[in-house]
Amino acid sequence: MGEVRIDVPRDREGTFTPQIVPKYSRRVEGFDDAVISLYARGLTAGEIQAHLSDIYGAKVSRDLISKITDKVVEDLNSWQARPLDRIYPVVLIDAIHVKIRDGQVANRPIYVAVGITLAGERDVLGMWVGTGGEGAKGWMSHLSDLKNRGVEDILIVACDGLKGLPDAITALWPRAEVQLCVVHLLTELTLLFLQVNAGAARVPRCDLVRGAAAGSGWACRAAAGLVGRDRRHGGAVAAA
Repeated sequence: MGEVRIDVPRDREGTFTPQIVPKYSRRVEGFDDAVISLYARGLTAGEIQAHLSDIYGAKVSRDLISKITDKVVEDLNSWQARPLDRIYPVVLIDAIHVKIRDGQVANRPIYVAVGITLAGERDVLGMWVGTGGEGAKGWMSHLSDLKNRGVEDILIVACDGLKGLPDAITALWPRAEVQLCVVHLLTELTLLFLQVNAGAARVPRCDLVRGAAAGSGWACRAAAGLVGRDRRHGGAVAAA
């Protein structure tokens, strides 16, 4: 071909701005978010590396993937230690069980606390990964963390009927009213109705409705009233 003259424009004032890879950046925008999204779905560093290679043909080291995911840990620690409001009218607490890979895959409880602020907005106060099964001792530790982060008083705490949980709550906030979750309450009342309609000698004691310290008295009174109405109207409640 011979000589080829190339006229390369010069940017003496430094006004040129790359669009695909910005200045001083080593990765394409959105790459970190894609890696974090895959990591959140439970993929290991090796699986993310293989996925990026198969789909995009990109060769990424495991060290780079670890550096990207470590950024989330810093943000998570900062979020978990943030200060909270002094008063929450309502706090909802429960645990969900998910499969977590820690050497091997195992079911672990995730303790979750959601608060409703004085402005009526919901706020996730904390999430903690437990070991083994859900227990009142684990809740005591995590609720103590909320108190240490500034929660001085809670009006109503809605929870399930885990044994020892109401005592753990009142130990931290003595004036808090512990209420059984509506779903659990209806489940217990349904079982109560079925026992009575099956010919039980008497209505079971109030402590059969879990959360006896948190309003089971009115629950039993409601149950007794509905059971009486059920007997008068031919088992309509049991049929429901």
